[in-house]
Amino acid sequence: MTNFVSAATRRNPAARLAIGLLAGTMLAGVPTTVLAQEEAAAVPAVAPAVQQDVVRTIAVSGAQRLEAQTILSYIKLRPGDTWTQAAGDEVLKDLYATELFSSANVVNNNGDVVITIVENPVINRIILEGNRRLKNDKVLPEIRLSPRQIFTRSKVRADVSRIIELYKRQGRFAATVEPKMVELSQNRVDIVFEISEGPKSKVRQINIIGNDAFSDGKLRGEMLTKQARLTSFLSSNTSYDPDRLAFDQQKLRQYYLTEGYADFRVVSAVAELTPDKRDFIITYVVEEGERYKFGTVDVESQIRDFDDEAMTARLPMQGGDWYDAKLVEDTVEQLSELAGTFGYAFADVQPQFSRNQDTLTMDVTFALREAPRVYVERIDVNGNTLTQDKVVRREFRLAEGDAFNSLSVARSTARINSLGYFQENFEINQVEGSAPDRIVLEANVEEQATGELQLSAGFSSLESFILAGSIRQRNFRGRGQTVGLSLNYSRYSKSAQVSFSEPYVFDRNISAGVDIYRRDTNSFNFRNNERNTTFSQSTTGAQLRAGVPLTEYTSAIASYTFNYDDVTLDEGLYFSDRDGDGIATCDPIRASRYLCEAIGQRTSSIVGLTLNYNTLNSRLRPTSGETISWTTELAGLGGDVKYVRSRARAGKYWPVGAGFIFSITGEGGWIRSLEDNNVAGQDDVRLTDRFFLGEPQMRGFDIRGVGPRIVRLQYLNEDGDDTTPLVPQTIEEALASDNRVDDALGGKAYYLGRAELEIPLGSGAREMGLRPSIFLDVGSLFSVTRPVLQDYPDGLQATDGDGNLIYLQPGVDDEGNDIIQAVTNRFAPDGTENERNVIAGTFFKEVFVGDSPAPRISVGIGVNWNSPFGPFRIDVSHVLKKQVGDDTKTFSFNVGTQF
Repeated sequence: MTNFVSAATRRNPAARLAIGLLAGTMLAGVPTTVLAQEEAAAVPAVAPAVQQDVVRTIAVSGAQRLEAQTILSYIKLRPGDTWTQAAGDEVLKDLYATELFSSANVVNNNGDVVITIVENPVINRIILEGNRRLKNDKVLPEIRLSPRQIFTRSKVRADVSRIIELYKRQGRFAATVEPKMVELSQNRVDIVFEISEGPKSKVRQINIIGNDAFSDGKLRGEMLTKQARLTSFLSSNTSYDPDRLAFDQQKLRQYYLTEGYADFRVVSAVAELTPDKRDFIITYVVEEGERYKFGTVDVESQIRDFDDEAMTARLPMQGGDWYDAKLVEDTVEQLSELAGTFGYAFADVQPQFSRNQDTLTMDVTFALREAPRVYVERIDVNGNTLTQDKVVRREFRLAEGDAFNSLSVARSTARINSLGYFQENFEINQVEGSAPDRIVLEANVEEQATGELQLSAGFSSLESFILAGSIRQRNFRGRGQTVGLSLNYSRYSKSAQVSFSEPYVFDRNISAGVDIYRRDTNSFNFRNNERNTTFSQSTTGAQLRAGVPLTEYTSAIASYTFNYDDVTLDEGLYFSDRDGDGIATCDPIRASRYLCEAIGQRTSSIVGLTLNYNTLNSRLRPTSGETISWTTELAGLGGDVKYVRSRARAGKYWPVGAGFIFSITGEGGWIRSLEDNNVAGQDDVRLTDRFFLGEPQMRGFDIRGVGPRIVRLQYLNEDGDDTTPLVPQTIEEALASDNRVDDALGGKAYYLGRAELEIPLGSGAREMGLRPSIFLDVGSLFSVTRPVLQDYPDGLQATDGDGNLIYLQPGVDDEGNDIIQAVTNRFAPDGTENERNVIAGTFFKEVFVGDSPAPRISVGIGVNWNSPFGPFRIDVSHVLKKQVGDDTKTFSFNVGTQF
């Protein structure tokens, strides 16, 4: 007898039902008379015994990768067991439970059992297609299948669910994933997940039901989730997020509690997905309840250092005020901080509420439980891989063994934040120590890049394209030292500087630093559509400085600076004929008189003192606090120049709510010569020592674009007719002309003020690092001796040493550059007469403008962006008020990177 158990048959109930029906039909066809005869025979019926075979052998067929013994270890059936149909079914269950086989069946041939299997394929690789919004490195970690694993359909279905859930967390509820299997040789397959990401599901509408006290718009404004509108394209809060839905319910409750609705509750919050799976409609059902006022408000303290009545008198709320749960929370925090300043780190402040529904009042008692004074047991610094422990520890205002003080902890936190070495919003954790009166302070830091590579570029109407670069390491070797190198280059200025700073010399609270620099600057004007250098200044120098703290927030810095300056002019253009000794002199007709006064070599020996007061919560990106500094410099202890110069600067920052940061800064300075100078029209402070104002100090104006200057007005023929008399240009015509001669003189006094409001954006823009701001700049530069002005309406012909007239003639130098050269031939190479085209400045009139303390005002918008390639700043400015002669500038930007 042969028994055959097929997995396909046993898994097919329809087949078994057909066999049963067939058997029933056959039995129904037996004649009833035969049954009657069998009953009449009265012969006892004996039921046949169920035949049971003993399993003699078990064999495996179809295995490729798995050993037969491994497959047999998965089943319970063994040789010597009795074979039954139930035993065969159990074998199949055991095999399919391993998820190693795509099909299996069992055949019993008179005790010889044969198991035939088809193994599941091996995964060769996992392929993702269609995923653009989420890259492979985001999706692949969610997939549990991996190459060289056995393929199973259940695992594929689970991975599909995980991928779809990942897209749902990104707000893409319309995403679909279609798994496909590509069969390869040797029973291998590639698994391909074809992803259709679909659009991001937005929140189309937010409905609120049950609100009477506040409008829908007001309540929506309190929520983090926003409705999708054209004006919210930069915000990521318009996408649906279940976690954000729960958070918004808390936001609604907090808002109502701050307005006195102590019984407010959200009855339900339902998010419905539209049929096209593109949008959500969220509906809140709320119950506002009654509005309460504060009743009796007092403080009960079990700490002996606190007087209950005095503390009650200083509470920010009084009976009769509208109840405000946020104010209660803030009061608890303030009382806890107050207890911390007295050393009670673990003071327990519990607000106790008593609600009177008849009078709609809420009584609040702030109970301060008794607590021991606490001392600092230990200070732990964790997470610093580069920065040395001492760099962090020396910023603590508490030492191990000191009495705990919450103000000192807050100040320590601010000082560590100001280093700029660690994560933003760093906090010192307070952990219970080995005893109730001991506390452990933990500085769990996350180091961030402290190297700065900054590149900036801009276009100036005066200097054309400007390039600047600097590299600085603010935490050199993890010691808190600063090392920097900066280079600046433009067509008319070049500079280089190397600097080093040590904040704690020999681990003492004394700072020191040195700067070594070289600066080459060319001042210029325009002549005949060409930009020409007027004077060149080269400054080589060094500065030494040392600082000591005077108080927690005040420090003093002393400095010594030595400069060597060399100011030169182009002798070919600006010097007059050589005398009998062969010495040429500066000609104030060709140059301006103030340029002749500036040329020469000189040394400056300067000592300075700076006093700083700083309570900013961050040195890099302050949001609160103030800063004041005053600097005085004295030149004259050696060297060739003598003056006293002072500058002062102050700034204050306020968080004004909802993420806005408002700041006001102001500065000013003056310089006075200590030398007597009685020359008419000559200022006693040299040109190179005066103040200059413009970009980057004052946005909206160009480099040296603000303040006193000399403008040369050219005498021109009216209507281009040589027979008409020469008339001077107007100042406006001269400044608008490409042939203008416009030289900044600087000033001996200036002031500058700035008001700026940083505007918060949605979380999407904030994640991109965008921080826009609007600003107002006000400033002025003034106070310089009125120079002697020149006026040559009839022309002034220059001559050489032999008395020959000098003319200007365009030419080319050895390097092929266009130049204007002085010649004694009145005819040009083309034969035209050049009698009128004499040496520069022949027909001109000088005017003095811009020396006024009247404010210059500019407004604009700027954006800071932490871009993928580094910090980026762009400003667009508009000048509201200026003085005649000021040079304006609308657009500027700056870009850098960190490492």
